[in-house]
Amino acid sequence: MNGPALHERPSAPASWRIALPHSVAAVPVARALVRTALADLEHATDSDTAELLTAELVANAVEHTSGSAPIELVVELLPTGCQVEVHDPDPEPPGDLTRPGLCAPDPWQEHGRGLLLIRALSSSCGHRPTESGKAVWFRLPVVPRQRRHSG
Repeated sequence: MNGPALHERPSAPASWRIALPHSVAAVPVARALVRTALADLEHATDSDTAELLTAELVANAVEHTSGSAPIELVVELLPTGCQVEVHDPDPEPPGDLTRPGLCAPDPWQEHGRGLLLIRALSSSCGHRPTESGKAVWFRLPVVPRQRRHSG
């Protein structure tokens, strides 16, 4: 039979978008969402690293923005890995990072270890302006099956 295989092409990328409270209570909720999103689809991204970096982004958004407007977590599963974005109401980029989409070392260092961790452990990271503030994001690649562990 020469017909196309049923699972020849992956389905459209899955994504989750959730508003979180502007408080430290958002951190464990964000970690749980990322863990659940990756586990439900048995996604081949390192979920421990994804949780850690998501917690850093959410904690930074809560700590470095004022007001009570919620922050938003966006998790997108891609064929090549996953992308996590945290949207907050402050249009100012992290540190003095003035070029969107670029993970420059020095300005991110001003905010401490969190953004350094993100820069070191992600395949790419950066920020971009949004209509209501900014989004700070990171991507993690798919991990080959032999390097993954269940946990």
